[in-house]
Amino acid sequence: MITKAGVREEGQRICSEAGTVQGGNISALLANIYLHYVFDLWTQRWRRKQVRGAVVVVRYADACVAGFEHREEAERFLAELHERFQQFGLELHPDKTRLLPFGRQADRQWRTGWGDKPGTFNFLGFRHSSGKTRKGAFTVPRHTMRTRVQAKLVELRTELRRRMHDPLPEQGAFVAAVVRGHTRYYGVPMNGSAITAFRQAVGRLWFQTLRRRRQPHRLRWERMQRLIRLCLPLALVCHPYPLQRFDVLTQGRSPVR
Repeated sequence: MITKAGVREEGQRICSEAGTVQGGNISALLANIYLHYVFDLWTQRWRRKQVRGAVVVVRYADACVAGFEHREEAERFLAELHERFQQFGLELHPDKTRLLPFGRQADRQWRTGWGDKPGTFNFLGFRHSSGKTRKGAFTVPRHTMRTRVQAKLVELRTELRRRMHDPLPEQGAFVAAVVRGHTRYYGVPMNGSAITAFRQAVGRLWFQTLRRRRQPHRLRWERMQRLIRLCLPLALVCHPYPLQRFDVLTQGRSPVR
C-alpha cells in the first residue's frame, strides 16, 4: 500500500512509499488485522503447547499486557515473541517492554519476604499497581497516568486561548464536553480523586482565560466557582468494578466469573 501523506518524525514530514497514513482511521484497522495473525493466533497456539500455568493476555490495537503464573514461562514467551516479530519486520518497543512481578501471588510473596516488590505498569492511559481494599483483599488500583493529564491540560490551555472571545455559553459547553469525555473514560473505581482533580484543573484554566479577556477585578473566584458548578458536570465514577462488569448470569446457574 502506497501512501502520499507520509509520516512525521521529530517534527519533520517524511515521504513514504509503503505503510499507512499516520493517525488515519485505516491505520488502526489494518494494524488490528495484521496483529491478529502475527500475534493473536500465534499466542493461542503457543499457550496451548508451551504453558502449564495460568496465562492472561490483553491486547488493544498495538498495546498488550500478558500475565503468567510462572516467571520462566514469561521469559520464554518474550524471547520467542521477539523472534516471531522479526519474521514480519516488526519489533517490540524497547522502553515499554519489560518483565515485572505483579498480581496477588507476587504481592503475597513480597509481604512474606520471599520475592521482589510488585511493580507498576501503564496501559491504555492508566497506571496499574497492587493494592488492598478496605477489607484487606488484594486489588489492582487504576489511576490516570500523570503524563496524559498534563498533556491534555496543555492542549486545553491552547484551545481555551483560541476560544477566549467566544460567547460564554459556547465556552461553557466546550469545557463541559472536555470534563464529561475525560470522566466517562477515566471514571473507574478507585480513580475518583484523579478525575476530580482534573475537573478542578479545567475550572482553573477556564478562570485564567476569562480573566485575560476582561478587567481582572471584574471576575472574582467566588463568582467563577458558581459558574463552574453550573457548567461543569461532576466527576463521578461511572464504571463498575471489573468483576461486576464480567459477571454472566445464566438461567438456573450461579454467576460465572
